[in-house]
Amino acid sequence: MGASRTANADRVDDRVGALFSDGLAGTHYCSASVVDSPRGNMIVTAAHCLSGDDSNKVFVPGYRSGSAPLGVWQVTNTIEDPAWTATGDPDVDVAFALVAPLGGRTVQQAVGANRLAVDEGFDHVVTITGYPSATDLPITCSDLVDRFSSTQMRIDCTGYSDGTSGSPWLIPGQGGPTHDEGTVIGVIGGFETGGYTDDISYSSYFGDRVGDLYRAAVAEDAKG
Repeated sequence: MGASRTANADRVDDRVGALFSDGLAGTHYCSASVVDSPRGNMIVTAAHCLSGDDSNKVFVPGYRSGSAPLGVWQVTNTIEDPAWTATGDPDVDVAFALVAPLGGRTVQQAVGANRLAVDEGFDHVVTITGYPSATDLPITCSDLVDRFSSTQMRIDCTGYSDGTSGSPWLIPGQGGPTHDEGTVIGVIGGFETGGYTDDISYSSYFGDRVGDLYRAAVAEDAKG
């Protein structure tokens, strides 16, 4: 089992942030991360993190101890699978959100992004970084992914309590323009909305349905 630790304040971990309701003065309740997209406005998280009104939700990358060193980014739109909307299908507990530019820059320009991948299989060591609601510092852990079912992945890492839903399952990498772009193959969510105990977490498997959802989010963003 992997043991979590406080995440570093660095360029890779700063692509992960906390989701707040009612702005920065509210409560951080889930985690999300920036993913590469044509217009640079996109984050990925669990679908159960984005229910309700978008107008009061903000994304704070690199959030630490009450501060927002990389800005507070307003969520403007969310894109989820119709099966999640209709029935809460745990196999598509994944959603994309668009965030408004800030100071003339997109969130991807400000913090960079990891790429999204589908159909990568189960045999990977991933790093998961997220924000437990009980603390104002992110935690991180690396461990081997287990196949829980054909549509669900599992990982054993300690400390992933409420607030870490939506945390990216990242294969570290050295690609992209900054030479540290990783690959997101999951987010905490899915079975048991990500896990009922803080030492076992789940993710919906990123297959064709997530690929279709990403393309739908890109198309929505292209509308301006």
